[in-house]
Amino acid sequence: MSVPLLKIGVVLSTMAMITNWMSQTLPSLVGLNTTKLSAASGGTLDRSTGVLPTNPEESWQVYSSAQDSEGRCICTVVAPQQAMCSRDARTRQLRQLLEKVQNMSQSIEVLDRRTQRDLQYVEKMENQMKGLESKFRQVEESHKQHLARQFKAIKAKMDELRPLIPVLEEYKADAKLVLQFKEEVQNLTAVLNELQEEIGAYDYDELQSRVSNLEERLRACMQKLACGKLTGISDPVTIKTSGSRFGSWMTDPLAPEGDNRVWYMDGYHNNRFVREYKSMLDFMTTDNFTSHRLPHPWSGTGQVVYNGSIYFNKFQSHIVIRFDLKTETILKTRSLDYAGYNNMYHYAWGGHSDIDLMVDENGLWAVYATNQNAGNIVISRLDPVSLQVLQTWNTSYPKRSAGEAFIICGTLYVTNGYSGGTKVHYAYQTNASTYEYIDIPFQNKYSHISMLDYNPKDRALYAWNNGHQILYNVTLFHVIRSDEL
Repeated sequence: MSVPLLKIGVVLSTMAMITNWMSQTLPSLVGLNTTKLSAASGGTLDRSTGVLPTNPEESWQVYSSAQDSEGRCICTVVAPQQAMCSRDARTRQLRQLLEKVQNMSQSIEVLDRRTQRDLQYVEKMENQMKGLESKFRQVEESHKQHLARQFKAIKAKMDELRPLIPVLEEYKADAKLVLQFKEEVQNLTAVLNELQEEIGAYDYDELQSRVSNLEERLRACMQKLACGKLTGISDPVTIKTSGSRFGSWMTDPLAPEGDNRVWYMDGYHNNRFVREYKSMLDFMTTDNFTSHRLPHPWSGTGQVVYNGSIYFNKFQSHIVIRFDLKTETILKTRSLDYAGYNNMYHYAWGGHSDIDLMVDENGLWAVYATNQNAGNIVISRLDPVSLQVLQTWNTSYPKRSAGEAFIICGTLYVTNGYSGGTKVHYAYQTNASTYEYIDIPFQNKYSHISMLDYNPKDRALYAWNNGHQILYNVTLFHVIRSDEL
């Protein structure tokens, strides 16, 4: 109990002692011999210190009770008849004492009311203090939780940056390697200049061998620079809003210089018309296009245009068709053995997306699933001319759980979904036949991705998102080692 409540208890105890003293001492002060105490049961108990009077009406009677219903002490004095008191010399002293007792009773009652009021105030303040203490505790806990969240975010950021340290160290080595190439080129240039001045100073075959060797190394270096590990995807750029909820659009990564045509295919089944736009600008600003009619309707949204031909999956089959867009003739057809089709092993969004054709720096690919691989993703590299399967990799990732997929530098990247919050969270490296789980978020601006393909020429992802044609830029880390050149 707090100090104010302790003081109030002392005051109440003192009041009880004063009242008890008055009830025991008052009769002796006025010369009375008899005290009559009222019992709780309503009876009386007589206690004498001298000779009892012969007539009770001629004596003083004092009734005393310890407490009333509110806890206050009560003392009641009954005087004898007036005729007897008027002849008693001590009556005046009794009246004076009675007046003092009444004044003390009034003062005690006032003190009691004040004490009760102070007690209520202290209890109210005690409740307010408990409330403030609870609020301070909540604020302290909230502050601790906020600091914990900030620490967790900083730790997660450090965990993201830590793997980049060895990559940056390798970049330093790569920079030295490029400087060595530069010095060798300068040396060969100087040798060639001297050779022009003095024919025969160097053996021609030896010089040709050095030039060829340097050319091969530079070509390998450029190929390494063109490839890398995916580390980031930019915010989307909306190119156009057109078509239905599902579809595909693309450009040819092997198109000659100046050929900027855009190819557009609306829907995912029972359609065979391909639109050709002259340029990206025409695609963005006009509806002027040339229409090409395919010999068969396509299935899904996994079509690609590669080196002047369109490759697509024939509707309700596991047949891949290569169709020449210039001559509008079928150049080759081939079945993907055991590949699921007709919504057997589609992506999570459905849409007959059983067979997905892709291109990257290494050529043409097919991504699908088979019963033999328990419905998990199968990757096959195809010959772009004959459509023959050159090599196949079986993964352990269920195709029905994948939102979409694309290939960059021989690595298949799979998204965790097609709607809402989307990220790339699985990567399979075909050059090492290994996989890893990653976390590369990207913005799903229109909440339903039905096509996502990589173009190695633009180094960008083409996407069809709920009737919007959009582009994402990608960030790749390039690692060049001298033992690979």
